Amino acid sequence: MNRLYKSTIAILLLTFGTLTSCTKDFEETNTDPNNPVSISPSLLLPNAIQVVVDRYWGHSTRYQRLNIDAAMCWIQHLSRNIYINAEGDSYEIPLTISSGTWNSIYNESLINFERVKSLTTAGAEYENSNYLGIAMTMQSFSFAYLSDVFGPIPYSESLQGTAEEAINSPAYDSMEEVYAGILADLMEANDLLSTSGPAVVGDILFNGDIMRWKRFTNSLALRIANRQAAKKPAESSAIMTQILSDPVKYPIIESNAQAAELVHYDVIGSRNKMFDVFSTRSDWNISTTLINKLLELDDERITVYAQPLEDGSYAGLPNGLTDAAAGTFNASRIGLKYLDPTAPSVLMTYAEVEFIKAEAALDGDIDGDAAAYLESAIKASFHQQGLTMPSDYMSRIGGVTKESIMTQKWIALFGQGVEAWNEYRRTGYPMMSAPHPSSVFSNEGVLPTRLEYPTSEYSLNKANLDEGVSKLGGSDNMRTPLWWVE
Repeated sequence: MNRLYKSTIAILLLTFGTLTSCTKDFEETNTDPNNPVSISPSLLLPNAIQVVVDRYWGHSTRYQRLNIDAAMCWIQHLSRNIYINAEGDSYEIPLTISSGTWNSIYNESLINFERVKSLTTAGAEYENSNYLGIAMTMQSFSFAYLSDVFGPIPYSESLQGTAEEAINSPAYDSMEEVYAGILADLMEANDLLSTSGPAVVGDILFNGDIMRWKRFTNSLALRIANRQAAKKPAESSAIMTQILSDPVKYPIIESNAQAAELVHYDVIGSRNKMFDVFSTRSDWNISTTLINKLLELDDERITVYAQPLEDGSYAGLPNGLTDAAAGTFNASRIGLKYLDPTAPSVLMTYAEVEFIKAEAALDGDIDGDAAAYLESAIKASFHQQGLTMPSDYMSRIGGVTKESIMTQKWIALFGQGVEAWNEYRRTGYPMMSAPHPSSVFSNEGVLPTRLEYPTSEYSLNKANLDEGVSKLGGSDNMRTPLWWVE
């Protein structure tokens, strides 16, 4: 009996110890390493940046290419020689351009920037003020992109589907409200970003260079403030003056080397999206409008933007031609620089910053010499393309006026079709030539002023969408002007 008793006790102790050990290790044993319950910001940031840059610059999925198929044709940098009545050049676009832009930026970029913010804010698991500042800057860029394309958008109540008090049908904010929020966030982001702060990993835009993030943040604030200046002149002037008067606290882009651009590699999935599109199809030519303006100015940038014909000359293709009419033209294709798989996707350049200063100085929103800023902007654009501005070039542009500033900005923004489209809709410049007699345009012949809201908003968020359309100030079509139009 004594031996049996001792054996029973030993078995019970061994069993209890085993159960205790299993309980202690249960959480670790039952954690699936392939499905983590949390994710670091370094893993969220790269794709979030990639998606919005892709949507802004190129995008390779057919029927979703806002910049290449729609904006670059509408702004008459490019023209189409085939499929003209279905993919943008005739002012008719597939619904998927709207839905693809909206869904990708909200669901793949903005939501992940929001997750980076929640993971890195003070007291969070990965507390890091530089991650937080980067996420706020990229959210600001993304929201500005959407608002400039659509008008009023879900902003203050967006991205809260997984919040403690979830909002699955967010209200729409007016463009004025969106812009105010963006400018406040950019000023806060600049304060958060510190060159002596913690390191960041997964930064595919600036490789962890926080000074470059600060320059982009403040330059983006200049863009937004200048764009709304006609509607909120005192506030916009104050913001631009505040930034420009304190370069130590508010550094901006001051050289081509500091431009905000995503570097690409010649690897599938990482290539310049324009290469992916233009290297496999010959559906596009350079627009007659751009070619004629560059020839008129004897502007050497034509050698970068366009390929010469066999005889060494340059010729454009009018926009909006029928397929049959387009087939009768021999026109230049896009320049080889843009067919390079490693060419960067450009978000903001030194030239743009100088153009903003020139316009703001001309309008009296900041101090400074508009002519000097304009000359600096044009020089920067030539240098960006590996060229030198001719010494007499300023005499070719017809003086320093709103039209000359915005026309030169339009030339410099080649490739950034969405940005050039924004500025044309805001100012009415450059002056576009009359349509070719064989051109046929949809949208009542009106160069599109915005994109229509995606059909998903009508089915999933109709009440709030209706309020958003009322804030738009017109119908949900591609002819209603946006808030910042001058």
